Amino acid sequence: MRRWRFILAICGAVILAVAQPVAAQHAAIDPEAWIAYKTKFLDASGRIIDNGNGNVSHSEGQGYGLLLAYLANSPADFEQIWYFTRTELLLRDDGLAAWKWDPAVMPHITDTNNASDGDLLIAYALALAGSAWNKKDYLQVAATMAKALLSHVVIDSDGRTLLLPGVDGYKAPGRKDGPIINPSYWIYEAIPVMALLAPSDRWQKLTDDGVALLRSMQFGPRKLPADWVSLRAMPKPADGFEAEFGYNAIRIPLYLARAGIDDKVLLIRLRQGMTVEGDEPGTIDLATGKPKQLLPDPGYRIVNDVVACVVNGTKLPTSVRQFAPSLYYPSTLQLLSLAFVAEKHPECL
Repeated sequence: MRRWRFILAICGAVILAVAQPVAAQHAAIDPEAWIAYKTKFLDASGRIIDNGNGNVSHSEGQGYGLLLAYLANSPADFEQIWYFTRTELLLRDDGLAAWKWDPAVMPHITDTNNASDGDLLIAYALALAGSAWNKKDYLQVAATMAKALLSHVVIDSDGRTLLLPGVDGYKAPGRKDGPIINPSYWIYEAIPVMALLAPSDRWQKLTDDGVALLRSMQFGPRKLPADWVSLRAMPKPADGFEAEFGYNAIRIPLYLARAGIDDKVLLIRLRQGMTVEGDEPGTIDLATGKPKQLLPDPGYRIVNDVVACVVNGTKLPTSVRQFAPSLYYPSTLQLLSLAFVAEKHPECL
């Protein structure tokens, strides 16, 4: 387990913090795979293009791009992505990023709300890169974002510590069935690093309560969590959203595995519930348990293969080890999966 040193310049003081995040990675992406990824999705301005969603960019994509550039050990690409992120998205006055940038409209940001998963990814990547490459400016921004997350979207509700999906629109009184959460926004590997940047025991409780909620959210015949969940009383799919295990939730098992959360019962239940044909996952209607859409892209299938690797030591099939980028989201999940297995479970390659 690696030891990480973060030198944080906060309010003029230099704080040396040493910790051991379980899954914090060093360079683990094949250079040719990273070239293929950035050729497909990274434009000259530094924005990561979501080609499956109208070619928009968003804080999640910028955060993923930063993390992948770090894992590819590419400071120049990291800085290019960071330039767009800080100049085009970090426009809010609370230290968090506006969530969506649309090339087809002016101004490009039509909704200034944040997305907490994007903020977590950006802060996490900045912290890792700042530590590895001795970039104090990255660490300073990461610390500012961690403190903003703790102040604005990490909340305490009915004895639980929760991550709101954004500052606005997810809690009472504005949202009658609030608080609303998205279980896939918990990026568990990032949380110990946030605790270094903005020390608080609430971060550990956020992890503990997130995993406990995943264990308890067993909706419908397949016993899966929903993408959007109301916690006003007992957990249930939130009003106004499709009651589904959808594209958001597909990444939950990968996040658990990358963070070293070795709950085999939970991982197996998620894998079995989301699998439709063979090892092929799908989106699931929670009420009926019927698949809504098959997800044959290797970037989705590899999530099941990562679980099989972690639980049983099963080798990844050749079909998911070969990287040929198609759509932004599954291609991102595939690179994160391959990087994780290469470093933490090389026996599965």
